[in-house]
Amino acid sequence: MLTASRIVAAPVVAWLPFIGTWQARLGAFVLFVAIAITDYYDGKLARESGQVTDLGKLLDPLADKLLVVATFVPMFVLVGSGSSLSIFSPYDTSPVTIMSPVDGAPQTHFPYLTPFAVFGLPWWILAIVLGREVAMTIFREYAKRRGVLIEAIGSAKWKTGLQLTWVGASLFWFGAGTAAVDYGWNTPLWSAAAYFMGLVNVLAMTGAVGLTLWSLWIYARQHRRLIAGIVSA
Repeated sequence: MLTASRIVAAPVVAWLPFIGTWQARLGAFVLFVAIAITDYYDGKLARESGQVTDLGKLLDPLADKLLVVATFVPMFVLVGSGSSLSIFSPYDTSPVTIMSPVDGAPQTHFPYLTPFAVFGLPWWILAIVLGREVAMTIFREYAKRRGVLIEAIGSAKWKTGLQLTWVGASLFWFGAGTAAVDYGWNTPLWSAAAYFMGLVNVLAMTGAVGLTLWSLWIYARQHRRLIAGIVSA
């Protein structure tokens, strides 16, 4: 039931940020946190009660992958790809066709603002993260059919943690940035908060992408014989 609730809730998390109100966008953040907590407890309860099943092993990773895809859709749309964000300066965020939550000007995107630069969300970052998930899902299934169980390694777990931090921080930023525009927040305190949220997002994004590539390389090195079998086939 807990796993099924996560599968049902994932599209809701993707839909709420598009409503456009700060309440809906903060609601997406709260729901995302609830899903993340449920993800931890459904596995814990299954193990403690001896109810680990094949169906659970199938649905649990499916729920995780669905949540990743669902949250990346509003993130890509609302943050902006980066090519149209060159008009921004972290010190003078006067927009042309895009807005800035720092000074409350009309806006369509919520880029990651830092004291040093403004960052968008290029498509290739999502391609790396999602491509890795697809590749590992297919490879795990292939290995399973060959009688090899591929367990999660440390760097992959850290990757997941940073990825969840990045997604959660982005959803919170969308809600807070929308509230700043609605209520005209334009104070040094808000600017400091906006820059802090931007730094958290950029650092978590960088770490998640880096560990995505690093963990993929480790998996490839550990299971190179399986990969060689795929290539030779």
